[in-house]
Amino acid sequence: MEKEHSPARVLVASGLLGVAVVLAALNLRPAVTSVGSVLEEVRNSLHASSTWAGALTTVPGLCFAAAGGTAPWVARRIGLPAAVSVALALLTGGLIVRVLDGPFVVVGGTLVATAGIALANVLIPVVVKDAFLARIGLMSGLYTGALQTGGAVGSAATPPIDVALGGWRPGLASWAVLAGVALMVWLLAARTRPAPVVEVDPSDSGRRSLLGNRLAWTVTLFFGLQSCMAYIVMGWLPAVFIDAGVSRGDAGLLLGLISLLGLPVSLFLVPIAARARTQSWWVVGLGVFGLVGTVGVMVAPGQAPLVWSICIGIGMSVFSLAIMTITLRARTGEDTGRLSGMAQGIGYLLAALGPFLFGLLHQLTGGWTVPFVLLLAASAGQMIFGWLAGRPRFV
Repeated sequence: MEKEHSPARVLVASGLLGVAVVLAALNLRPAVTSVGSVLEEVRNSLHASSTWAGALTTVPGLCFAAAGGTAPWVARRIGLPAAVSVALALLTGGLIVRVLDGPFVVVGGTLVATAGIALANVLIPVVVKDAFLARIGLMSGLYTGALQTGGAVGSAATPPIDVALGGWRPGLASWAVLAGVALMVWLLAARTRPAPVVEVDPSDSGRRSLLGNRLAWTVTLFFGLQSCMAYIVMGWLPAVFIDAGVSRGDAGLLLGLISLLGLPVSLFLVPIAARARTQSWWVVGLGVFGLVGTVGVMVAPGQAPLVWSICIGIGMSVFSLAIMTITLRARTGEDTGRLSGMAQGIGYLLAALGPFLFGLLHQLTGGWTVPFVLLLAASAGQMIFGWLAGRPRFV
């Protein structure tokens, strides 16, 4: 064994830093969900095509996938506090730029904003690992709860803000205020101190790749399959309900309920699960709810849509455990960054493919049964890899 220095400075845990993490998390979804709620208005105002709308909605997923290898590299080059600052600055600037001109500027601004989100997606779990090691469960729950709240509020609040401010441009730009506040609080909270000298095994290179690590792939597939399920549900479940006779308004409310159910699970279950020796049983327990809800929608979507939606919502809340697993399966902040980048980079790519394949199968078969077989396979795979990822091991 020999002594090496960990990164020169580390973040100092504080209440203000905790607030900064929560504020950052609140901003990691509204930039995406706010557009969906006014997309038709935006498209008609700009005289843009459906292809343009498709490109606009595809940008976030591609950015999330591309961030996998970029975020850890940025953090190594300029330090974790500065990297998060850059991420929030990109988000704030992109939200402002995208409302200034026509279709290409909207796409360009969205690209900049979601690039910031993609960086923060990977880096915030590293902040939790580095600064809140003794409170990983609590901070992971607060982080994922804020993430889900931001997504729901972005979708629900943008239309009335649009009406109140007189159009989609000020309505979408208003989210830059929240992002700017998060950036300012982060700059105030991100105090650092010299890192302690630690003993490490010289054979364990700080730049080792995780692509050959079996546990890293297990965590990646767990994260990717749960994201794939979530994207399919968010993109297609309302259409399935409507096709079964549920009104459009009720279908939208059911999707909102599914999103909101993740909040209490994140706040209360994640801290408990973090203290357990293994998280495997928690993952499978939530997965069973999702499996029941999926089968229910598959065989009788119009019979008990509220029950199926509650089950699916509880099942989808496994997202909180997937984020927490990234921090628990790594020993150091640097390993957390690499694992977070790999899991989210490849995972969001799987998530982007899910809705496309689901829709393609529906188009080819003219029904919902075969697409739901895909969803059931993703659900089963999530439970299997989640069980394996939940065991107490390290990459």
